[in-house]
Parts: sequence; C-alpha cells; structure tokens
Amino acid sequence: MPDPAKMEAAIHAYVAAFEAGSPDQAAALFAEDATVEDPVGSPPHKGREAIRAFYAASMQTGAKLKLEGPVRICGDHAAFPFSANLDFDGSPKRIDVIDTFRFNEANEVIEMRAFFGPSNMHGF
Repeated sequence: MPDPAKMEAAIHAYVAAFEAGSPDQAAALFAEDATVEDPVGSPPHKGREAIRAFYAASMQTGAKLKLEGPVRICGDHAAFPFSANLDFDGSPKRIDVIDTFRFNEANEVIEMRAFFGPSNMHGF
C-alpha cells in the first residue's frame, strides 16, 4: 500500500510543478506506464513521455493550480479539488477541477483522472 504522507506530498509537488512551469517535475511523479485522462472521457495519455508532453502543452497556457480544499486519501487513491487559473485569449480564465490520483507501492502516480465540464469553466 502506498504511504499516505507521500501521496499527499506528491499532490503538493504536482501543484508546485505548475507554479514552476516544469513539465519535467510533473512527469517525474508518474510511473513509466501511467495514464492521464484529462478530462475524463478524453483519450488517455499513456506513458511518462506522453504525460510530459501533455503537461508541457498545458503549462504553455501559464496555468497555475490552487488547492481549493483538503486532499482526500482512501487506500491507494487520492482526490483533491483545485482551480486552474490561466490567461487564454488575452483574459483570465478559471477551471474548477477535481483530480483523482491512484498510486502504486513505490508511491508513483499510475492513474490520473480530471473531472470537470463546461459548467466548471469560467470566463471562456
């Protein structure tokens, strides 16, 4: 079972990776064979290199993440609410998101899923 303290630390490191604009820092949190489904229902990005490329594109928007409540940990899963704040088409935008991370025994993220829809996108 993953370590809950390390799981929570990974989520804070994820937020910090966006603050630093570092797709390398974000990708380093994931296992080699991890998947990212952002948003849920879209084709998943599979493998650390594809995940790094996805975060590189996401961070080009200047997106910064802000936790909007406590991290919830249950077994090998963690869920956390946050807002993604970015400038897009010359004006500020906000997306309210809940992410879930599933971790392996090495405390690496093996699955990320982002939950949000049109009603969670503000200023678009």
